Amino acid sequence: MALILLLTFSLNGNAQQKKTKNLVLISIDGYRWQEIFQGADSSLFFNKKFRNQDSATLAKKYWATTALERRSKLMPFFWNTVASKGQLYGNRTQGNLVNVKNKFWFSYPGRSESLCGFYDPKINSNEYPNNPNENVLEFLNKQKGYEGKVISFGSWGALSRILNRERNGMLVNVPGETLKDAKMTEAQKLADELQFLLPEYFGADIRFDVTTYAMTKTYIAANHPKVIHIDFGDTDELGHAGLYSSYLDAAHYMDAMIGNLWKTMQADEFYKDNTTFFIYPDHGRGTIDKWTSHGTSAPGSNETWLAVIGPDTPATGEIKSKTQIYQDQFAQTMAQTLGFTFTANHPVAEPLPSVLH
Repeated sequence: MALILLLTFSLNGNAQQKKTKNLVLISIDGYRWQEIFQGADSSLFFNKKFRNQDSATLAKKYWATTALERRSKLMPFFWNTVASKGQLYGNRTQGNLVNVKNKFWFSYPGRSESLCGFYDPKINSNEYPNNPNENVLEFLNKQKGYEGKVISFGSWGALSRILNRERNGMLVNVPGETLKDAKMTEAQKLADELQFLLPEYFGADIRFDVTTYAMTKTYIAANHPKVIHIDFGDTDELGHAGLYSSYLDAAHYMDAMIGNLWKTMQADEFYKDNTTFFIYPDHGRGTIDKWTSHGTSAPGSNETWLAVIGPDTPATGEIKSKTQIYQDQFAQTMAQTLGFTFTANHPVAEPLPSVLH
C-alpha cells in the first residue's frame, strides 16, 4: 500500500517538495550562443558592412582581447549572477550542445517546441494559425493555486497564435493591445501608453522590447502572477536588419532588463528565493555574411542555449561537459521545477535532470 501511495504521489508530479513556487520564462528571439559565451564576434564587430555606430565608442562598450572579458562586458548579469548562482548551457567550444529538435530553425516552430515540449512537423510557417498543441503555460494555468495566475507579454503578434489564447483564455498581451483592467496602476497605464508613442520601426505587429518589459514589470508589481512568460524580439529584428552594433546593444539592454527584474523580484517577499528563471532563444542564426538570417539556408540556426537560475537548480555555472540537449526538453523541465508533470494532447519530451537536481 505504501508503494502504491508513493507511485500515485509521484505521478501527480509532487514526489519531491520544491522550493520554487513561481516561474519566469524569457524567450529571446534569434539570439546566438556565440555572443552569450564569447561576447562580440570579431568577424562582425570589425566589419564596416554591419557596424552602424562609431567604432571607438563601440569598442569601449563591448570589445576586449579575450572572450571571457567580452562576454562579461556584453552581458554582466549573465556572467556575474547567473554564472555564479545558476546554470548556462550551450558553449559549443566546450562540446556542450543545445539544439532545436525541429527541422525549420525559425520562430513559430522554435517557440512552439520550447513551450509545448514537442516538435510538430506540421508547424512549418510563421503564419501558421492557432497552435493545436497544448503548451506548458496553459497546463500550469489549470493547476490548483495557479488558475488565472499565468500570464504572457510578447513583442511579436504571432505569440497569440503560438500560445492559442483563443483556446485557453490566458492573458497573452501582444503589440497594439491595451490591457482591459479598470484597476490598472498609473505605472501600468504609462507602460501601456508607451507602445503607441514609439515608432513602428519593424512594423505594426512588433514592438520594442523595452515596452514589453515595462508592461510586464508593472503588471507583476500590481498583480503578483505566479508564472510569467516574456517574449523579447529586438535581437532578431536588428539581426535581420544587419545592424550588428545595435544587435549588441539590444543584447546588453536585454541582459540589464532581466537582471533588474531578477533583483526586483528578489526584493519582493512574494517572489524572494522561490522563483526560477528560464532564459532561452527560439532558434539561433547564421555566421559571417549569413548572420542576418536563420532557417535552413543559414547553417548554425539550429544551435541554441539555455540559462536557468533558481532555488532548486544547482549553482554549477557554465556547463562544460560534452552533452547534447534539445529545446523540446524545456517544457517538462519547467513544469517539474514547480513539482508538476506536464501532460498534453501530444507527446512531451523528457526533462533535463541536471536542472532539477
